Amino acid sequence: MATVFMFPGQGSQALGMGAELFERYPDLVAEADTILGYSMKELCLVNPDDKLNRTDYTQPALYTVNVLSFLAKVEDEEIRPDFVIGHSLGEYDALYAAGAFDFATGLKLVQKRGALMSAATGGGMAAILGMDGDAVATALAELGAGSIDVANFNTPRQTVISGLKVEIETFAPQLKEKGASRVVILPVSGAFHSRYMKPAAEEFEAFLAGFSFSSLKVPCIANCSAEPYTDESIALNLVRQIYSSVRWIDTVKGLRAQGADTFVEVGPGTVLSGLARQIT
Repeated sequence: MATVFMFPGQGSQALGMGAELFERYPDLVAEADTILGYSMKELCLVNPDDKLNRTDYTQPALYTVNVLSFLAKVEDEEIRPDFVIGHSLGEYDALYAAGAFDFATGLKLVQKRGALMSAATGGGMAAILGMDGDAVATALAELGAGSIDVANFNTPRQTVISGLKVEIETFAPQLKEKGASRVVILPVSGAFHSRYMKPAAEEFEAFLAGFSFSSLKVPCIANCSAEPYTDESIALNLVRQIYSSVRWIDTVKGLRAQGADTFVEVGPGTVLSGLARQIT
């Protein structure tokens, strides 16, 4: 019997998120405003110029709301997770919950990550429904689309691919002929979690050199390997995560094999709860 806290990533942001939390944790909200140079409360509740859906704003906002949601859940329900995981950006909240760094450090890392990913252009992503990741990879090879990577192994019937925008738009629709029930081109400008993010990852690695991390108090499973973080692998995994696949199926299955039976989504939305139910 074990409880897993899951922290959502980009795509779970929504207008009004965090509304009940900003007044509850004024010191952390003020700290966020100082670091970022804008009002977190205004961003989430008013969403001026639709900034909440811009990667460089989305990621700090989600990180902050996820942290506040975690603090509130621990205080209100007096439960502690046995494991923590986060989907893409959410992994930073998982590491915060595990004790790897304090709120401000995590926010600075996420701010830089969001800026680097926002600057990545010319890329695209698509969600492929009705096919698992291995089937998608095989189909892409058969189509001659070896330059497209599998970005997210989300569930056995939901896979996300990533690559150059023109190739995603050309090849993704052809996956319907290979067994996909539906193909959805995602509204992103970068080829996230693919080989095309390696230049951003290298820049992020240089940025990380200025930080140190604390020992983990709770096991945290890495997106890029579906294996537990070690105290020594924190920086390495955060760099790898930018250009590596999110191995969500293996992560959830591995935790179930270790006795995890309760998966609690911490943050806005219910996306991860749905994915966990579909992974058996």
